[in-house]
Amino acid sequence: MDVQHLKYFVAVAKEGNFTKAAQKLYVSQPTISKMVKSIEEELGVVLFDRTGKQAKLTDAGEVILAQAQNIIRSFENLSSELDDLMQLKKGNIHIGLPPMVGSRFFPKVIQEFHKKYPHITVQLVEDGAKRVERDVWNGTLDLGVVVLPVSEEIFHTFSFVNENLMLLTHPDHPLSKNKSVSLSELEHESFILFEKDFALHDRIIRECVRSGFQPNIIYESSQWDFISEMVIANLGVALLPETICRQINQKQVSIIPLTNPAIPWNLGIIWRKDRYLSFAAREWIRCTQMFMEQNR
Repeated sequence: MDVQHLKYFVAVAKEGNFTKAAQKLYVSQPTISKMVKSIEEELGVVLFDRTGKQAKLTDAGEVILAQAQNIIRSFENLSSELDDLMQLKKGNIHIGLPPMVGSRFFPKVIQEFHKKYPHITVQLVEDGAKRVERDVWNGTLDLGVVVLPVSEEIFHTFSFVNENLMLLTHPDHPLSKNKSVSLSELEHESFILFEKDFALHDRIIRECVRSGFQPNIIYESSQWDFISEMVIANLGVALLPETICRQINQKQVSIIPLTNPAIPWNLGIIWRKDRYLSFAAREWIRCTQMFMEQNR
């Protein structure tokens, strides 16, 4: 028994006649009789009293009619809801963004997406890239912006930023006039880093260790503007992405290219390979890719 069987049964119940129901549904009378008979055989009950010209519901038929109408209504609602989703008339997307990324890259993307799909809700969760990656992995988030690379076996990725970290010092710092600075020259400096939930935290420490020293970390923060203010106050040095450095008042700090090694800062949107991605989320990715490519 399927929904089509139930629709035929309900039509006969409403018309009170197999022939009229068949005409209304544009099927043959034997077809509709066979459908109703199959329901009776499957349920083991008689649905209609067929002794007269009219097909009158039995007690069992009355009970099944009410349930059949509910099932048909639910199925039609389901079809309508799915159609809305496929036509992007509704939907909900959960996206994770590191704080220093969201304000720089995504307000215009969100604005354009909302204009095009006003009934799709975009819920943004601000967190460090490491936690965003974890939450995309466990399904809490549909999509997330993280520092690449990530596991290619687990995630699909779309890269949209490829740049390096820059050194920030106070203008009076001995290195402030250099055209470039190697990481090993910072061995005795005090570092101001992002917190442990941020991918850059571990990456900077790892590169320092590779250069032969353990960095002296005096403060950790989740806010790039607070980190830059600490440098302006001459409390230490910091390593921040080029994009962020462009937003800092360069009269108050010195921004110097970091070399030997350069530390890359590559951003990308990630989503799970083995998990269903909604129509709305797929459209978000498509719109974001198009926007980023147009504004490079």
